[in-house]
Amino acid sequence: MKYRRIKGTNDIFGEEIWYWRYVEETFRNVCESAGIEEIRTPIFEQTELFVRSVGEESDIVQKEMYTFQDKAGRSITLRPEGTAPVVRAFLENSLIDRGFQQRYYYIGPMFRYEKPQSGRLRQFHQVGFEIIGPESPKADFEVIMLVDTFLRRLGLTKYKIHLNSIGCPVCRKNYREALKEYYGQVLDNLCDDCKRRYETNILRLLDCKVDHEYSLNAPKSVDYLCDSCRAHYKKLKEYLNTFEIEYVEDHTLVRGLDYYTRTVFEVRHEGLGAQSAIAGGGRYDGLFAELGGSSVPALGFAGGIERIILALKAEGIEIPMKNVHLVYIATLGEKAFMDGVRLAGELRKKGLSVDVDIMDRKLSGQLKHASRMGSRYAVIIGDEELEKGIVILRDLETGDQVEIDRDFAADYIAERVSKD
Repeated sequence: MKYRRIKGTNDIFGEEIWYWRYVEETFRNVCESAGIEEIRTPIFEQTELFVRSVGEESDIVQKEMYTFQDKAGRSITLRPEGTAPVVRAFLENSLIDRGFQQRYYYIGPMFRYEKPQSGRLRQFHQVGFEIIGPESPKADFEVIMLVDTFLRRLGLTKYKIHLNSIGCPVCRKNYREALKEYYGQVLDNLCDDCKRRYETNILRLLDCKVDHEYSLNAPKSVDYLCDSCRAHYKKLKEYLNTFEIEYVEDHTLVRGLDYYTRTVFEVRHEGLGAQSAIAGGGRYDGLFAELGGSSVPALGFAGGIERIILALKAEGIEIPMKNVHLVYIATLGEKAFMDGVRLAGELRKKGLSVDVDIMDRKLSGQLKHASRMGSRYAVIIGDEELEKGIVILRDLETGDQVEIDRDFAADYIAERVSKD
């Protein structure tokens, strides 16, 4: 085989596609029932957008972005995440003129140069939404509630919501100093990445997998919250408790993107091993100003479709799969083919999925193909049937068949199929 898919990407087809459609359609339904509009942004943006938003010293910017120069010499990056493009679109298109409390959801591919493994690809896909405008902890609660609703609507149960508050820029200053003092005592024992982050982004030491044991005794961000952030976090937990949304307080949780403030959360599934995070998000009140706009409170979440599908399979959840070849029309001869096409059109208007043979095979070959494609029924039309003004409807599971008057064939077949 001369051409193969790029490492870290996947072809999606067959039964697998129904998992994708199930996740995407469920997500759309949850979002639209909550009044969240869809937004679609380009898959590539100016590199500086992600440097400014995600953080110049973040792993994503330092190691993982797909960046190239276009023919005009501009630095372009395939989007590694979905929030910054939505914020850019909001600012560029003056969507703030529509007022506050705007909500947008998205579904699409993201790109990061990572070591491919189960649940971690170089082209991966996310569902996500952003809520722009509200500063109240009611908004934080709504985001987490909707994420929980989405996952439960899918049928998932074996997950935990990890929750933390990392404060605002004011109270985070004291927290950073406390972390500096703590990690400074063990700096020589840390991995190379942590030694670099100690100088550039010390909060990221808390989610290092190599030096995880040090994070267990590290200072907690909640102990350094200012009065406003503490009250915000307390109220959020009250809402979650009132509506019985289970969560685990995780004071090592900081998330991998630099724009987060106050609330951060991550959803981890117990059946996925090392790549257990299936969704996450939080508040990013400073991102609009960082990207050149006015100061606008905002928050959101993103979930990985590939990992959510792995979670569905780990829990053995059966998903609805439609038969895309419910009725197969087998024809013999040119006139029969023409009538078969007309009948297919009549059946499709009634909402049935219909395939017509276009390979000029013998009848036995057509029926074998119909069975192989999973068709439940075959309609047989030949010269004899045309002369009699009938078609034959054969049940491919039982082998039973019946002759139907051609004039009433579409109605009969549609009614027969609806009863199964």
